[in-house]
Amino acid sequence: MRVLQAPLDEAAARSLHAGDAVLLSGVIVTARDKAHLRALSMASAGEEVPELQGATVYHCGPIVQERNGYEVIAAGPTTSARMNMMGPRAVRELGIKAVIGKGGMSKETHDAMKERGCVYLAATGGAAVTLAEGVKRVLSRSWEDLGMAESVWELEVKDFGPLVVAMDSHGRSLYEETEARVNERMRLRAEGKL
Repeated sequence: MRVLQAPLDEAAARSLHAGDAVLLSGVIVTARDKAHLRALSMASAGEEVPELQGATVYHCGPIVQERNGYEVIAAGPTTSARMNMMGPRAVRELGIKAVIGKGGMSKETHDAMKERGCVYLAATGGAAVTLAEGVKRVLSRSWEDLGMAESVWELEVKDFGPLVVAMDSHGRSLYEETEARVNERMRLRAEGKL
């Protein structure tokens, strides 16, 4: 199990390989559809996007309770494929070196990850409360007008995970490999060889 400091830099991202297990400590930032759209719109207009620039981005719409500050109650991953249209630009233009989510992302996003030194870390779906235990405190909230789930939450985490490197910067994708194995088994079964 690798324990890494977030946000990841390119060297840390490139040191990871598909199948590695990771725990993160440091700072991660949540962002979903609307946050990605706003960030890329700002970048296109030549504006800086400090909320996401160089961040370790977690595809998550946390449930946050407000009492003497904010407390994250649940922090499960959302389906990352929802961000596929924006993924390549987010990696290239925002300097993202790690994305946390579930289900993987498109080949185009993976190509950008290989090019820029970024990894995809798979979080376990259905483990929202367990993952929230790794969130030590909320550092800030940006873009409140987007609502709780779509706001950008900057979170201090300790031993957040475990996460699995599902898409690395060297071209391996556990999703693609699994799909190829399933397709091969289906072919063999159809041919009566299994």
